[in-house]
Amino acid sequence: MVDEAQKQTGIKLMRILFFTLVISVMSATMFNIVLPEIRSDFQLSFAQVSWVSSAYMLVYAIGSVTYGKLADTFKLKNLLTYGLFFFALGSMVGLTAQAYWMVLLGRILQAMGASVIPATAMIIPVRYFPPESRGRALGISATGLALGSALGPVISALVVSAFHWRWLFCLPLFTLILLPFYRKYLNDEQGKENKIDWMGGGLLAGTIALLLLAVTEGVWIIGIGSIILFVLFIVRIHAAKQPFVQAHLFRNKRYSLGLTIAFLVSGIGFSIPFLSPLLLSNVNHLDSEVIGFVMFPAAISSAILGRTGGRLADLKGNSFLFYTASSLLLTSFALLFIFVGVYPLFFSVFLIFGNIGQTFMQIALSNSISRTLSKEQTGVGMGIFAMMNFIAGSISAGVYSKVVDMGTGFHLNPFNVHPIAFVYSNIYFVLAVLHVSILLLYYFQFGRVVLKGKYAER
Repeated sequence: MVDEAQKQTGIKLMRILFFTLVISVMSATMFNIVLPEIRSDFQLSFAQVSWVSSAYMLVYAIGSVTYGKLADTFKLKNLLTYGLFFFALGSMVGLTAQAYWMVLLGRILQAMGASVIPATAMIIPVRYFPPESRGRALGISATGLALGSALGPVISALVVSAFHWRWLFCLPLFTLILLPFYRKYLNDEQGKENKIDWMGGGLLAGTIALLLLAVTEGVWIIGIGSIILFVLFIVRIHAAKQPFVQAHLFRNKRYSLGLTIAFLVSGIGFSIPFLSPLLLSNVNHLDSEVIGFVMFPAAISSAILGRTGGRLADLKGNSFLFYTASSLLLTSFALLFIFVGVYPLFFSVFLIFGNIGQTFMQIALSNSISRTLSKEQTGVGMGIFAMMNFIAGSISAGVYSKVVDMGTGFHLNPFNVHPIAFVYSNIYFVLAVLHVSILLLYYFQFGRVVLKGKYAER
């Protein structure tokens, strides 16, 4: 049983973790605002500059699972020390970058370090809090994530209004101030020696990296390499004694289908934070510092209403929340499709529907998918769910940027009078159609029906 002293230590650690989460999330999202400036400075295409986000999220996805596995063998305080060191090292590389490859290297090093933070956020509540008070600790983590997402656009706008965009790399350096407190309060607990399937993780990372390279560079022979690595990855997770991804989980058809829906929804939802800065820069000709403030109301709205989504899920069911989220997302996509290129104030309002919808969607899917797993499978299964969300964001960033680069000679919206906005309008229309298809798939797999005022599983 967890004693009172350990619980008090846990509370102190959660306060430190709160600030770490805020900084890490801000670092992940801030660069979306300045992608147009990076593109201009290095004379890049949209597809090429998308690697600033794609590379970070890919490494972050693989790293978060890897650190979670390493925490079973090594002391968490030591993993955090290495992680925050790489986080800071990447910041120094990016800050001094004079070439695009150095910017990418900085972001990759940052992701290698920052991916220790979500693993820490899962471990501390379990180790330091009894089950009956663990919800409070998880609530602190969720608040930190939401606050970081909300502050990211504003801090980015403030920094680039006064300094060069490279100074955004400085923010993670503040996490080093927190490191002595982690080392003071974290105990020396470590698990038994556990082998890591480095080959499996490498094959998965290589599969996604080659796929992104094939999309962004248009060299489809590279796509064949991605397929080959994916086949090898499948063979590996079936052959390894302790595979990077547990293959037996996918025999659960409801879990596999839920994971597929979540992957698609995450990819569609990533269009909101990724495409918006490109559109506002390319179509509305706004500077980066203004773009951040245009996007802030949507981010803070989703942060404020995040708990409301959780309460709705508890009171009326996950399916009710999913349908509510779908309605908000479809409203946002429809408005963006019809009125793309309008005055930024209206665009800011349209984003509010999308951001809140995506937040509610993640809550609904997380709850729905967790219920397809047994108690013993929940930790591993939800870890894969989180990893797939990051991978979806990485892939979708490459796809969206490539489509924008290609442009279009036709427009699906006859009321659109901005030729440069045609491609964005078409993208939002396609995303809306895709989401309707996903909505139908979710209905038949996880849907609920109303029975005497209450929601029951179909």
